[in-house]
Amino acid sequence: MPDIPWSTPHRAAPDAEVYVMASRFETATLAGAVRFFLKAPGIILQIRKAPGAHGVALRARVLSRTFLTLSAWEDRDALHRFARSEPHRSGSRAASAYMKESAFTYWTVPAAELPLTWAEAERRLADRNTTH
Repeated sequence: MPDIPWSTPHRAAPDAEVYVMASRFETATLAGAVRFFLKAPGIILQIRKAPGAHGVALRARVLSRTFLTLSAWEDRDALHRFARSEPHRSGSRAASAYMKESAFTYWTVPAAELPLTWAEAERRLADRNTTH
């Protein structure tokens, strides 16, 4: 399956620090993976319109039932406002029914380092201490 490449909805000031989130989702079934994949473009579009969003990308491995997301935000509050808004809020709740595992990690980087790489996101997810 093709990835949704990094896009920059709102460019951050070059000297700004941005708040980054990487996530990994594994669905319990292939049907769950297909549902997740079909909802992903709408969520990506929502991020592209969200105030404070500085970047977003999705790595979809539907047959492996695994998805990675990577996003950059003005600050933690901007990310939380997005997460509480629709359709993300209800989509997240619905996805929990078919999710096997999910993991999140957060860090800050200078805006000049955007776009971020999948290698960095995967390294940070592997190093995380908590799985949700």
